[in-house]
This record gives sequence, structure tokens and C-alpha cells, in this order.
Amino acid sequence: MSAVAVVTAKHFSEAKQRMADSLDLELRRELVEAMLADVLEAVCDARMIDTTVVVTGEPAAAALAESFGAELVPDPGGIGHSAAALLGIDRALDLGAETVILLPGDCPLLEPRELDHLLTGVPSPFVTVVPDRHGTGTNSLVLSPPGAIEPSFGEGSCRRHLGLAREAGVPGVTEEVDGLALDLDTPADIVALTTRLAAGPGGARRTASVLGI
Repeated sequence: MSAVAVVTAKHFSEAKQRMADSLDLELRRELVEAMLADVLEAVCDARMIDTTVVVTGEPAAAALAESFGAELVPDPGGIGHSAAALLGIDRALDLGAETVILLPGDCPLLEPRELDHLLTGVPSPFVTVVPDRHGTGTNSLVLSPPGAIEPSFGEGSCRRHLGLAREAGVPGVTEEVDGLALDLDTPADIVALTTRLAAGPGGARRTASVLGI
């Protein structure tokens, strides 16, 4: 199986606007960059992933992608998460991928073994939806083949992605993944992440450093 990981990353200055009251712009930029680096480290250490593609228009994110040996797909900006993911899927298809896993750049607790588990024995066609910690959004999609459905991220996307799979006649399931459940969008998410990181040593070392843990 040829599997490509697609990681999307916004311009750092535009990311995490809902945290503006809690974190100043410079700290938000540092946090977003640290989270992306932690995600890329996990992706690049996963045995089941053949190629990593980073879709971004952020120069610092592009430099990170290069440092981790990932391919860069330019994001013209303002196109949204789903459209950026489609750019990555197009590149995965160009590379001959049989399976694609769509990942955000803000789930720093992600571990390589979790990715390997998600990608082991994936049939085709098949869709795996990884929900956020609230059970309503989607933090990751495994698509086999890469064009099994068109991603539609945003509010209520977990149910929406399962519906798209049914409409396409593709088997689809949800699978909870601890390291992909917690993405950082709100101050409450920072509290939850800080609590997790403070509970014991583990991954997300760059993110933990920015948060002073």
C-alpha cells in the first residue's frame, strides 16, 4: 500500500484567532509553528507513510516541511481547509497513492504508532473518520482510494463525512485516536493540552516548551 500524508497549515499570523484574547500574536505564531513541527515529526516517524505533503502558503511552515523532507504544495491562501486538503489529495494522486491520510497541523499529541494503526490493513474503498474530542468535528480522514469522498471539514463534519461515504457507496467508520482528538482552537483547548502535557513526560516536546511545561 502506498500511503501519503497530507498536512495542511494556515499562515501563522491568521491561525488561532479565537485565542487572541489569551495569547498575543507572537506567542500564537510560536505555538502554531511548534505544533506543526511536532505533527511533522510524528508523521515522518510513522512506518506506514511513504510520502508527506504539506499544503501551505506560510514561509515558515514551508521551511519546516523542507527540514522534515516533506513535499510542499503551495496554498494560494483564503481557500479554506477542505480546498487545501484537495490540493494535497491531487498531489497524492499524482504520486500514485493508494491511500491518503489528511491531518491538521495542530494536533501535537499525535504519535507515529497511532498513524501506523490507522493505516494498517485499510481496504479499498474505505473511509475512516477520526473525530475531535467533542465527537462532532473531523480531525483526520483516511481515504482509500484518495478520491473516495471529497473532504468537507467544519462544524458537524464527522457526521457529514460519514454521510458522504454512504452516498458514494463506500464503507465508512469512525475511529477515536487519542493523539488526534485534541486540536487547539480555543483557550479551553490550551487548558486541556497543558493538563495533558503536565501529567507526564511524552511527545509534543516543542509545543510543551512554548507553553512553559
